[in-house]
Amino acid sequence: MAAPTVTVAGPAGERAEVPAGATVADALAELGLRKGQIVVAKADGELVDLDAPVDGGEVLEPVPADTDEGRHVLRHSVAHVMAQAVTDLFPEAKFAIGPPVADGFYYDFDVDRPFTPEDLAAITDRMHEIIRENQAFRRRELSVDEALEVFADQPYKREIIEQAAAGESTDEAAGDAAPGAAISVYENVRPDGTVWPDLCRGPHLPTTKWVPAFELQRVAGAYWRGRNDNPMLQRIYGTAWESKKALKAHLHRLEEARKRDHRVLGRDLDLLSFPEELGTGLAVWHPRGGVVRQAMEDYARDEHARRGYESVYTPHIGKSHLWETSGHLEFYAESMYPPIEMDERAGGHTDAYYPKPMNCPFHVLVYKSRTRSYRELPLRLFELGTVYRYELSGVVHGLLRARGFTQDDSHLFCAPEQVVEEAQGIIDFTLDLYRDFGFTDGPSRVALSTRPEKAATVGSDEGWAAAEDALRRALDASGLEWVTDEGEGAFYGPKIDFQITDAIGRAWQLTTVQVDFNLPERFDLSYVGADGAQHRPMMIHRALFGSLDRFFAILLEHYAGAFPTWLAPVQAVVVPIADRHAAYGHEVAAALGARGLRAEVDDSDETMGAKIRKHQVGKVPYQLIVGDDEVEAGTVAVRPRVGEQRKGVPLATFTDDLATEVAERHPPQA
Repeated sequence: MAAPTVTVAGPAGERAEVPAGATVADALAELGLRKGQIVVAKADGELVDLDAPVDGGEVLEPVPADTDEGRHVLRHSVAHVMAQAVTDLFPEAKFAIGPPVADGFYYDFDVDRPFTPEDLAAITDRMHEIIRENQAFRRRELSVDEALEVFADQPYKREIIEQAAAGESTDEAAGDAAPGAAISVYENVRPDGTVWPDLCRGPHLPTTKWVPAFELQRVAGAYWRGRNDNPMLQRIYGTAWESKKALKAHLHRLEEARKRDHRVLGRDLDLLSFPEELGTGLAVWHPRGGVVRQAMEDYARDEHARRGYESVYTPHIGKSHLWETSGHLEFYAESMYPPIEMDERAGGHTDAYYPKPMNCPFHVLVYKSRTRSYRELPLRLFELGTVYRYELSGVVHGLLRARGFTQDDSHLFCAPEQVVEEAQGIIDFTLDLYRDFGFTDGPSRVALSTRPEKAATVGSDEGWAAAEDALRRALDASGLEWVTDEGEGAFYGPKIDFQITDAIGRAWQLTTVQVDFNLPERFDLSYVGADGAQHRPMMIHRALFGSLDRFFAILLEHYAGAFPTWLAPVQAVVVPIADRHAAYGHEVAAALGARGLRAEVDDSDETMGAKIRKHQVGKVPYQLIVGDDEVEAGTVAVRPRVGEQRKGVPLATFTDDLATEVAERHPPQA
């Protein structure tokens, strides 16, 4: 009698018969799909372990280690290895959660003292031992009581289990537990048969020996669950990659990123600073940084005016009633600064004013200030609006994650049939902006995010479908390649997200185009249609820079401080060879200034070599050397930031060339 078999399929329609009870790895091999460094698989779209049994009828797809999903699994497995190593070396340690994150992983521990560099070295050595031991990652399903017993001496794990059992939201480490459901645990099986367990939904690598390359990077403090009224834990960060070569390349990128850190460049180039006296997440812009910012603001104002946007100005605070109506106090209060209590009235009542975390309710009030006709639509409102968000101190990162920043914020109010055209206009504006600021390859990723489950009660099914279709049509018309992020939209509408990639390969989320069903309903917005009846407008949020401050930081790091000439704080510095050439040097600077170009004269007492080095380090696009020959001939010796020096260039010629380079926004030379 033949052994029973089941049928499995591959993503391209491949089919194979495998013995009942075969593993996913066996089935992939039978399908001819187990090629290369496959770490896990997808069964009907869900990630599963390679040693999971197949039921039959599944569509299986291999997941290589060098994909985003493969790296996610690899890093999660290495986080478990690290936690095992820590608890081996520090038996009293209590371990909390350890998820994979962008380009790495971390794990939080409650220990008696902070980890030292020597501790990290010892943990690394123990991790290598665990990897060499080829310990299997074994999945088990436990009842809540069994899981609580396994983690009897681990309070953070018990808290997660108890929350899962109560049906409360839990950390990723807890898995998809629900009341009465099993708790998933992964055990690292040691050579002697004993195990080291951790809560996890998985999947994982088959064994620890499948870890090719990792490095522990640093230790930081982190409050349990990010709340400062919880215990402070020790967080160890690390990274893991599919090969030693990939790890080496990543560490090189990190070193480049350290060199380009906008906080360091901002200080060294005298652009901005973050005074402790001012407070976490707040910057002051120095005059040179202010020049760059003003150029960005002028660009934004000019381009918005050219494209039919109307500028508005709104205050920095608003009464609590506004934020209650908009829903911010219901959904966003944790990220808002506390209120300012003022205007005491009879009975001791005061009005509460909140610094604004967003500009949109103010623009809604502009729209709502009078009756609107369909003839006025689309109405495009634009503001360089400064907002304030109380980010936790642990996530604040210079201008990239700040507590006060300015957005190039626009809100478009239009009829439903105008959404496609308006979205197309925003996409075109976005692409032009990227090109003008030097991202000539355009966006590296464009995604349409659709209706999430949490939006079941916001808008109608028909409204969501129409809005998603409008954004799809706009994207199709753009000619861009784009993907769909199913269920990743905001609760109040679908959106388009744009990413760019910088000079060292980092992806940055920038522009968002967001359709909003929520605020028009909350504020009861309307317009009078051609039929004389009241109609609800569609509202589109968009910020092309994201925020001016963050985009500045991205540009500063992308260019490593060497801005394109049109953005550079100083576009040319005139360096007289001797004191007798200083007067001509000032004439040169004045001629450039008369054309709206930014020039300075360095007539300091430093040596010529020191001056040239200073301005080269200062990333000035052009140094103009003037001596006897230049004074006599009315020329300049041009020493560009990149390229060969040119002598005897007529001043008028250089001025015309520089003015053209600035006007046409040429990217910097490589």
